[in-house]
Amino acid sequence: MEIKHISGFAPYTQTLAAMEARVAEIAAGTADEAIWLLEHPPLYTAGTSTNPADLTDPSRFPVHIAGRGGQYTYHGPGQRVVYVMLDLNTRGRDVRRFVCALEDWIIATLAAFNVRGERRTGRVGVWVVRPDRIGAGGAPAEEKIAAIGVKLRRWVSFHGISINVEPDLSHFSGIVPCGIKDHGVTSLVDLGLPVTLADLDAALLAALPQMLARLTDASPAACTV
Repeated sequence: MEIKHISGFAPYTQTLAAMEARVAEIAAGTADEAIWLLEHPPLYTAGTSTNPADLTDPSRFPVHIAGRGGQYTYHGPGQRVVYVMLDLNTRGRDVRRFVCALEDWIIATLAAFNVRGERRTGRVGVWVVRPDRIGAGGAPAEEKIAAIGVKLRRWVSFHGISINVEPDLSHFSGIVPCGIKDHGVTSLVDLGLPVTLADLDAALLAALPQMLARLTDASPAACTV
């Protein structure tokens, strides 16, 4: 498997084209699986379930049609984007298990910084509870720290996950992130943690074997940590 760090700000259109080419090669058996870690310049992406009304500031940043599942999301500096190109033909053709494994990967990575990431029914991604902030109904706020958006072609995955390390959180205000209006977004630095992208990458790679093992686990595909 190729683990590749792309330096600088990876241009979205070219990176997407390179990813699609790599997926075709993996499906044809002419290239290894790959995981790419990168940052994009500020931009919005639109998934296949996008509601046009959720793009509230269309002139703020470029908007790209992503071709993945999900709705609008933001990518930009300080956010780690991880493109995951795995051959599920050899790792079990189970979409639900794959998404659960990605969620578990994020949750295990956050745990390395003593952050409790959680799932929420009906809300894609990974969330943290903020006892220091008041949310809907007076309960502690719940804020999104990581997003998931994937696609499969011939059972090879592409697109992947993004984790907020230190992005400009105001940039999310030009969209309704993932169509969810009642909850905000956060980052590791916003939580008061002096975490860098390099720190996050080390935690991601340490938890990667666990994620890969999850894909071929013979146990039921329930989302558990």
